[in-house]
Amino acid sequence: MKNLLRDFERHLKENLDITATTKKWEGVDSLPFFLRDSYTFYEVSLLNTPCLLMVARDNNEQTPAIIRKQMLQVQAKWDGELIYLCSSVSAYNRKRLIEQKVPFVVPGNQMYLPMLGIDLREHFRQIRSAAPGKLSPSTQAVVLHALLHGPGKDYTPSRLAKLYPNLDKSKWYTVMTLTRAFDELESLGLAEVLIEGRERVLRFSDGKKDLWQRSREFMRSPVKKRTFIRPLEQRWCGVPAGLTALAHFTLLAPPSTPVYAVSLDDWKSMKLTNAIVELPAAEPQSNEVEIWNYSPLLFKEEDDVVDRFSLYLSLKDNVDERVQSALEKMMEQVLW
Repeated sequence: MKNLLRDFERHLKENLDITATTKKWEGVDSLPFFLRDSYTFYEVSLLNTPCLLMVARDNNEQTPAIIRKQMLQVQAKWDGELIYLCSSVSAYNRKRLIEQKVPFVVPGNQMYLPMLGIDLREHFRQIRSAAPGKLSPSTQAVVLHALLHGPGKDYTPSRLAKLYPNLDKSKWYTVMTLTRAFDELESLGLAEVLIEGRERVLRFSDGKKDLWQRSREFMRSPVKKRTFIRPLEQRWCGVPAGLTALAHFTLLAPPSTPVYAVSLDDWKSMKLTNAIVELPAAEPQSNEVEIWNYSPLLFKEEDDVVDRFSLYLSLKDNVDERVQSALEKMMEQVLW
């Protein structure tokens, strides 16, 4: 707490050349217990304006709407301005705090004090490094899981890592990889990341349809490579994909060359254990194989074809108007 107050005073001096001294607010006993239990309160004068700092007692990041509501309750007992002081804030919550007109300071990163005409957003430094223009395969897999199983849930890296227990562990992702996925989603504003106890919690605020529409521009085709092979005699892990899967979902005629999807790891294993002959082009009785960046087994539909969202992404750049029309009809059937 003392370090945070010291950082606050230093931040004001370095950025605004304001010398500020904080002191405990003597009127704290006039507040309800839950507010005294959630925050400590300090008085400070900024540009001859009396201000009251609300400093959260723990690291659990409240939603901006709750912070604003609590500020209004404190305002009834304080005549000056109120400022929310915290050591860090997610990119998602930073935007929401500004939308809610909540004055706040993150020492070293951000200062938003609209009542004083101060909005130093250029000093904001995101907690995590900026995400690339397209989602990584693991991050895209997290979004697909939310789309298929409901975005209205709270996810932690440890809980997500335990999903799909019936599949080989190599087909899903580790806690460390999923933690990086949280960072990506947060920095793109697709989800918010809260701190509860010692765990980071991922929360999608959008419903399924809105999440799909907002995330689609950042999602990439799962297909890393397409190739043709002669049919294998033994059973293999290919999942019907491409035009074969699209024909399953719509009235589009199935292709003469069946299309299957496998993960990159499964493709490598197949080449080691099977006498696979790759062909330069389709031949009679051949199969087309799509090698995916993530396992199609993760999200396959009940009737053993790839999921609609991944299928859409794999074919969205196909120039055939019939394919585009079929994709549109397929997505209209999704139960949003």
